[in-house]
Amino acid sequence: MTDQAYMQLALSLAEATRGQTSPNPSVAAIVVKNGSILGTGVHVKAGGPHAEVHALRQAGEEARGATIYVTLEPCAHTGKTPPCVEAIINAGIQEVVVATTDPNPLVAGKGIAYLERHGISVTVGVEEERAKQLNASFFYSIQNQLPFVTLKAGMTLDGKIATSTGESKWITSQAAREDAHTLRHQNDAILVGKHTILHDNPSLTTRRPRGGHNPIRIVLDSELTIPITSKIVQDKEAPTWIYTTRRAPKERQAKLQEAGIEVIMCDDDTISVSAVLQDLAERQIQSVLVEGGAEVLASFLQAEAFQQLVLYIAPTIFGGSAKPIFGSANIASILDAYALTFDQIEQLGPDIKITATPRRKESVTCSQESLKNLEPSPVSVVLENQ
Repeated sequence: MTDQAYMQLALSLAEATRGQTSPNPSVAAIVVKNGSILGTGVHVKAGGPHAEVHALRQAGEEARGATIYVTLEPCAHTGKTPPCVEAIINAGIQEVVVATTDPNPLVAGKGIAYLERHGISVTVGVEEERAKQLNASFFYSIQNQLPFVTLKAGMTLDGKIATSTGESKWITSQAAREDAHTLRHQNDAILVGKHTILHDNPSLTTRRPRGGHNPIRIVLDSELTIPITSKIVQDKEAPTWIYTTRRAPKERQAKLQEAGIEVIMCDDDTISVSAVLQDLAERQIQSVLVEGGAEVLASFLQAEAFQQLVLYIAPTIFGGSAKPIFGSANIASILDAYALTFDQIEQLGPDIKITATPRRKESVTCSQESLKNLEPSPVSVVLENQ
């Protein structure tokens, strides 16, 4: 097998842990000698042994003179566990193949340099893009000090998320809904507006056939209008945080706090995208799944405060005055349109899943004069109605 083949296997192992290692990245390691795999390991959860340690323990004494393939640069610092570079050196590893360097300033090339100083050959960049994609939220949050935001919605072929009377269950198929629950499992938090709670009374938990991680539930509610009887208040299935404003009645705040809800008061009379994201970053939230409704999705779109868009499109049409996915996000000119790149398109049952990422507006082909009007929207878009 080639370096690429071994690294692809390691990445497949790491991908199975997505959603259970935060705030740490998903990492896997494989120890190979003379064409035989001697040990494999994954980082199972934060605070536990790293992938390299598991793989080396499995390989035992046979690791001496072997090669270890690691999907992320081995750490050289002591955190909740000892540095992995020491374990690699002590095991007698001869060569280390790394998919990508670690953006964490505590690591960031130091692990590679440490290994090389101790006479170990290091190769970097094997399957690098796939490795970075695997831990996209970890990389983004470290480099930008903000959570990685995914906008998600189930919609009809004509872009509607509810009928003209407000019906929305179920637009997409069981297969699409199960995939959406995997998205919940893979994110630290899930965010909705108050209208989603008032209209649907959802649990906002992860319901996969074999279980999964429940994200922290976040609601934007400027006047604390959601009922105390709501599932997210009463079921205790996951922590619930509500962002509100000084307009919220004090007695409502007290009742929610008595029920175990964390009420977060914004400094202004309104809730803004930037304020919420900055606060979440300070609370060590690396990834947020925004599930709506239409006005919340529109606010994140207008603020250009998202890194990924996941749409589940059903082969149905509502037409007319049915509710569109992005609410009040109105575009007057084609040049002002939000440009995306389709990264993946797949079929789930009768539905289509599209995963897309935003393109910089400067990359859209148009005249230099037009570019003057393509300045990004400020990230302080106000969520007035939440």
